[in-house]
Amino acid sequence: MRKSIIFSVLSIVLTFCIGNFVYAAPVTFFGEDLGGGEAVRLASTPNSNAARANFFTNLLGVGTENFEGFATSTGVPLAVNFGAAGTANLLNSGAIATQASGTNGFGRYPISGSNYWETSSNFSLSFTNPQSAFGFYGIDIGDFSGQLTLTYAGGVLAVPHTVSGPGGSVLYFGFYDTTTPFSTITFSTTTGSDVFGFDDFSIGTRQQVVPGGGAIPEPATMALFGIGLLGLGAAKRKKV
Repeated sequence: MRKSIIFSVLSIVLTFCIGNFVYAAPVTFFGEDLGGGEAVRLASTPNSNAARANFFTNLLGVGTENFEGFATSTGVPLAVNFGAAGTANLLNSGAIATQASGTNGFGRYPISGSNYWETSSNFSLSFTNPQSAFGFYGIDIGDFSGQLTLTYAGGVLAVPHTVSGPGGSVLYFGFYDTTTPFSTITFSTTTGSDVFGFDDFSIGTRQQVVPGGGAIPEPATMALFGIGLLGLGAAKRKKV
């Protein structure tokens, strides 16, 4: 009986240990606040903010770009400094838009400050360092039936926003993938007739991704614990 219990516990521990070498990939976070129309700027975005907060509980010291340091109409290529995570170059399409209050009349506005990134077609970010996490706010996404997707080294992620929803909606989408670092990420939409707004891009390297806030024991520690259980089992057998 004792032998059975010891090896059952050991099996659980080793399974836990091995599981910590590879996290499920990718892990996504999403929240959406439906808009009140093209002329209405949402006073608060609790669902989007909650998704961002949950995403950030798995990150440590990541950089965020709010575009406040750029002049209106600055276009691609645009180099953005994310601090310890490195630099990103925005490519292919888009430019800085400014809206201090209200909307631009078409449902778009910034989340923080007065500036945001605006584009009517696909665009990419190219990173100087491989990344493992990425998150952003999207404004006025999908009101013209477009479905937003992100393509990176690990595959294609569909952002699960409302399609053909009201103008002025806000979403937050973030993900981390600890098994597939990526040097490029591409935003795509299924329609070319819509214009989107984006703000507060955040990126993180593998070292900055700490799933669960870092409370998981190191695999080496768990392995030592497993070895200790094996020794305990051997000692028990000698006494029988």
